[in-house]
Amino acid sequence: MDYLYHSNTEIKDGFWKYYADLNRDVTVHAVRDRFEETYRFAAFACDWKEGDDEAKKPHVFWDSDIAKWMEGVAYMTEMKVEPELEAKVDEVADLIEKNQLENGYFNCHFIAVEPDKIFTWRGCHELYCTGHLIEAAIAYHKATGKDKLLKCMLKNVDYIYQRFVIDKDTAFVTPGHQEIELALIKLYDYTGDKKHLELANFFLDKRGNNDGETLDAYNQSHIPVREQSEAVGHSVRALYLYTAMAMAAKRNNDAEMLDACHRLFDDVVNKKMHITGGVGSLREGEKFSYEYDLPNANTYNETCAAIALSMFAAAMCEIEPRGIYGDVVERVFYNGFISGLSLSGDHFFYTNPTEIDLKKNTRSGDWHPISQRVKVFGCSCCPPNVVRFLGSIPRYAYGKDADTVYCHQFIYGVTKLTVGGKDAELTLKTAYPLDGKLTFTYKGEPMTLKVRIPDWCVEYTGETENGFATFEMKDGDTVTLDLPMNVHLIEANPLVQDNSGRYAVTRGPVVYCLEGVDNGENLRDITITSSAAEVKTEDGIPAPVLYLPAERRAASDSLFRLKDDTRIPFTAKLIPYLAFANRGDTDMLIWVMAK
Repeated sequence: MDYLYHSNTEIKDGFWKYYADLNRDVTVHAVRDRFEETYRFAAFACDWKEGDDEAKKPHVFWDSDIAKWMEGVAYMTEMKVEPELEAKVDEVADLIEKNQLENGYFNCHFIAVEPDKIFTWRGCHELYCTGHLIEAAIAYHKATGKDKLLKCMLKNVDYIYQRFVIDKDTAFVTPGHQEIELALIKLYDYTGDKKHLELANFFLDKRGNNDGETLDAYNQSHIPVREQSEAVGHSVRALYLYTAMAMAAKRNNDAEMLDACHRLFDDVVNKKMHITGGVGSLREGEKFSYEYDLPNANTYNETCAAIALSMFAAAMCEIEPRGIYGDVVERVFYNGFISGLSLSGDHFFYTNPTEIDLKKNTRSGDWHPISQRVKVFGCSCCPPNVVRFLGSIPRYAYGKDADTVYCHQFIYGVTKLTVGGKDAELTLKTAYPLDGKLTFTYKGEPMTLKVRIPDWCVEYTGETENGFATFEMKDGDTVTLDLPMNVHLIEANPLVQDNSGRYAVTRGPVVYCLEGVDNGENLRDITITSSAAEVKTEDGIPAPVLYLPAERRAASDSLFRLKDDTRIPFTAKLIPYLAFANRGDTDMLIWVMAK
C-alpha cells in the first residue's frame, strides 16, 4: 500500500479544516515573523563574520528550521497559491544557490563561521539540516515546478556521497542526528536515482557498525540497526531513524530490518507512549525512559517526537496496512501533536506535559515544563515542524493498493484517485470527532474500500480484518458507518505506577483533561462518579467539551484525620487535552480518580 499524496484530498469542512485555515492564516506567518526577528532567514546570506552581532551568528541547526517552514509553504502552495510565501521560499533558494560551495556543500553555520570544520563534528546537525532541505526541495518542486532548490540539494547530496561513500575522509561515518536517511529515500522515490537509496542504506547499515565512532545509545548507534529491540536515547533521533528503517525495509524487501521495526514499534507504543501519543519522557537528553516510566507533571514529550511517531507508524502501515498504525497516528493527531499549538495559532509548546501543578512548579531545583505556550524558542524546531505537518495532514488519510482504497484517518473532504486506470472520486462527509458518523460517496470504476475501525470503538459489531471494515463500491454508491462515540474511562498498565488507581477520560480519539480554571484547586482530589457525560460544543475549541458527575472531599483544617466518606458532589468540566493552557496559568490533570 502507498499513501495518496496530500494534495489528492481537498479538505472541505470540520476539525481539520479549522486547523488547515489556522495554519494558512496565522501559524505559517507567525513562524516566519519570528524567524525574521531571530535572524534565521538572514543567516542564508552566509555573511556573518567574527566581531558581528552574536545574536545573528548562524546556529548549526538554523537551516533545518527554515527548511521545515519552506516544506510547509510548499504543501500550502500546492493547494492554493500563496505569492507572498512563495516569494520568500524563492529568496532562500536564491541565497542557497549563491552561497553553496563549488563542491556542492551547503550549511549556513559552517560556510560562514567554521569553514574549516566541515564534517568534523558528528553532533553538529550538518546531515540533519541537509535532510530537511532535501524534503523542502522535493515538496517545493512538486508544488511549483521550480527546480532551483532541488538542483542545489542534488548537488549537495552528490558531494555527501563522494565524501562519505567514496573518499571516506570524514571524521564521522553516520549522522549524529538522524533525518537525512528518510529524506534520501524520499529523494530516491522522487528522482528514481538509485544512488540516493544507496546512500540512505549506507548510513543505516553503518550505524552502530563501524569502529570509528563511539557506540552511543543516545543517538541509537550502540548496536547495528537490525539488532535493535528497545527504543532508547533521544526520542526524535530514534523515531526519524525508525521511520527510515521502515521505509528502507519496504524498498529493499529487507525482512530483517522489518523485524527490527516491529520490535521497536511494539516497545514504543506498548511500553513508552503516553495516552496522548506523547513520547520521550525524560528532559535529560530528550530521551526515552525505561519501560512504563510515564511521569506526568515533569514529562518531556517534545512536539517533534509526536510528529516523528506518526511518521514511523505511517511508514509501517505502507508495508502492512493494519489498523494499529492508524490508531497511533490518530492518537497523536488529536492529542499529543496538536497540543503543541495554541488555539490562536501563534504560540507553541516544545514539551507537552500531561499534568500541571502550579504550586509544585515553584519548588526550587525541580524542573517542570512551561505552563504557557510561547512564540519562539532558542531551539525552535517544533513550530516549523507544526507548520509542515499540518500542511501534510491529508496525506495520512488514504492509501491505495491496486484497486483497494484504505481510509486511515477521517477528514471531511474530496479525494481524487485512479481506479481501474480511470479517474475516480471519493467524498467523505463527517463531523468527526464531534461524532462518529462517516458517509462515503463514490464515483468511478468498482473498487474495494477498507475503513479503519478505531481501537477506541469497542462497541463496533461489524466484521473487521486487520482493523478494517470492508465495502465493495461502484459508481454512485454511498456507505455510511456510525461509530458509537461513548465516553470511556481508560486505565494504564499496572506497571505505570504514576497512574495507579487513576483513569483517563476519553471520547472517540480525544483525550480529556481537567483545568483548575473550571474546577477549582486540588484537581487530584476529584473523583469522577459516572461516565454519563453531557457533550457540548464551545466556540473556539474544535472538539466538544464534557460535563461529568464528580465529587471531592470537603476542606479541612486537620493535616490528618480518620477516614471520612463524606463527599461534595459537583459537575466537572473536562476539555480536550489539545485545548489546555489557553486561558492563562492554571492547573491541569488528565489522570483522575473514578468510581
